[in-house]
Amino acid sequence: MKPIVNSGGILRAPLSMMLNLALVYVAYGICRIAYLLENWSTFAPNLTWGAMAEILRGGWMFDTSAILYTNALYIVMMILPLHWKETAVWQRAARLVFIVFNGLCVAINLADAVYFKYTGRRTTVTVFSEFGNEGNIGKVVAVEFMRHWYLVLLAVLVVYGLWRLYVSPEKGVPEGLRRPVRWRKMAAYYGVNTLFLVLFVPLCVCGMRGGATTAVRPITISNANQYVDRPLEAALVLNTPFSLIRTFNKQIFTVPDYYSPQELERIYSPVHTPRADAAERKKNVVVLIVESFGREYIGGFNKWLDDGKYKGYTPFTDSLMRHSATWMYSYCNGRKSIDGMPSILSGIPMFVEPFFLTPSSMNDVSGIAGELKNKGYYSAFFHGAENGSMGFQAFARTTGFTDYFGRTEFNEDKRFRGDDDFDGTWAIWDEPFLQFYALKMSEFRQPFVSAVFTASSHHPYAVPEEYKDVYPEEGIVIHKCIRYTDNALRRFFETARRQPWYENTLFVITSDHTNLSDHAYYQTDLGGFCSPVIFFDPGGGITPGMRDGIAQQTDIMPTVLGYLGYDRPYVAFGCDLLATPAADTWAVNYLNGIYQYVKGDYLLQFDGRNTKAVYRYRTDSLLKENLVGHVAEQGQMEREVKAIIQQYMT
Repeated sequence: MKPIVNSGGILRAPLSMMLNLALVYVAYGICRIAYLLENWSTFAPNLTWGAMAEILRGGWMFDTSAILYTNALYIVMMILPLHWKETAVWQRAARLVFIVFNGLCVAINLADAVYFKYTGRRTTVTVFSEFGNEGNIGKVVAVEFMRHWYLVLLAVLVVYGLWRLYVSPEKGVPEGLRRPVRWRKMAAYYGVNTLFLVLFVPLCVCGMRGGATTAVRPITISNANQYVDRPLEAALVLNTPFSLIRTFNKQIFTVPDYYSPQELERIYSPVHTPRADAAERKKNVVVLIVESFGREYIGGFNKWLDDGKYKGYTPFTDSLMRHSATWMYSYCNGRKSIDGMPSILSGIPMFVEPFFLTPSSMNDVSGIAGELKNKGYYSAFFHGAENGSMGFQAFARTTGFTDYFGRTEFNEDKRFRGDDDFDGTWAIWDEPFLQFYALKMSEFRQPFVSAVFTASSHHPYAVPEEYKDVYPEEGIVIHKCIRYTDNALRRFFETARRQPWYENTLFVITSDHTNLSDHAYYQTDLGGFCSPVIFFDPGGGITPGMRDGIAQQTDIMPTVLGYLGYDRPYVAFGCDLLATPAADTWAVNYLNGIYQYVKGDYLLQFDGRNTKAVYRYRTDSLLKENLVGHVAEQGQMEREVKAIIQQYMT
């Protein structure tokens, strides 16, 4: 393309740079629209033209920050007060830098539009730690390339547009600086370009920080919430390059000073002390963490859904629930697998970033296995993926599990087909691995505590070849996988019933997080955290039935230890559900800079400083009416969630 900047202009390189940066703003805008359309069912129900205008206003600020950060080298190349920058070689290099950096930003913005379905937020730098040990990421990405070919095509078109519309200064050294040297023109050239540099650099710094006043600190991810009514919508305000940059090598946990240590302990403490009247039970404990097994798919939790016609996709789990203790309003504490593990097995929720991907994970952290080791329990963790996958093996060892059984140990067991049962992407199919799990536990000395993490109800949403006609496509793509995994659970319990340890075992069933959804109720800020919490004791020690109360993953550890009559103090951010009145149970989770606290009839959304919203979630299921400032319980809920946050950060 021919240059459009006047060849006689002293500032032709800086001016062409500004035009090119304007093209990048257009590219980011296209990516934001694609992000919205790819996740239309999540955003559309509450999105008005006024809300969209506010999102775009906030997006401009975050885009400015990201664009200036990622184009810093290009900007320097174009505004240095040196006449070399006018040469053809220099400009070719500058153009290449511009295309490479901005092309990468376009690609990760569009890729994150797909990943949002699983996390509910923009991707941060911890994603590299989360998947650092996976050897199959290339295959997963290739599958997504095929499935979302239209986003790949869009990325190519946008990058081509940046290349084609790029504005270049004319090649060569400005006429006024060619020999013989004309000192007056040289002074004008260097003087004006130096002045431009001096003025433009502070503007860049202000743009990177998000403002120029002394009250402005560098904007962070949480600042996006000032432009939206729902934490989920903060993902539309943000862009992925900004989220990656702002979370790189940053201090994750900052201890707030809401309360003095003495007052903090009076309001809330995560330290559990044993009940004096607790009777000790030497029961085995089996925790089944079922991949993506959200409440939405389970008919027993949704008898009211679709005007009472909804059946769900889990007939076996529905039948098991009739003999189990369950809670109508049960939640996970995070949106990713790495969030679920600490919550379920150690009573630690996800605040800000996954706990076991932060430096704080090096602290002395225990869990169900570590505590029961004090009572002579043997413990083992099972996961059908490559040993070390997702950091689960390290997590298991850190929290007290004695042994780990993964794909390697499954392949060594001659009772099974080894890698013939590998799903080709992530792990051993659920049905054979759960059979391995059931039989392996019969080799353990009792009492024991074990946990298994399943894998089949997950992207790329496939079922074994022999089940493709049994569980065909229906509803959304994950439903057939849920049916397959539910049947794998049925077969697991059929095998477990024949084992000598079965009658003396407490079973806990939950999910690591939720997944794809086709009901508006499960697409709200709170609905995206709806996971089952199910306690089943075949020996009859727990009264079955659905409780009209709140439960969360972090309640599992204190409930298990309380049921066993554990007699030592321990730390867990949850309640003993079997010993706590339903009115006093609660749940907490974190979404895009907002802490969500559920208690009684209300959901409170708190940004660390102020309450942003209060909803009567039991009746206002789609969270339409914000009651902030009009609910008597708001003040006490604020006190409690502040205390939970401060205890966690401390």
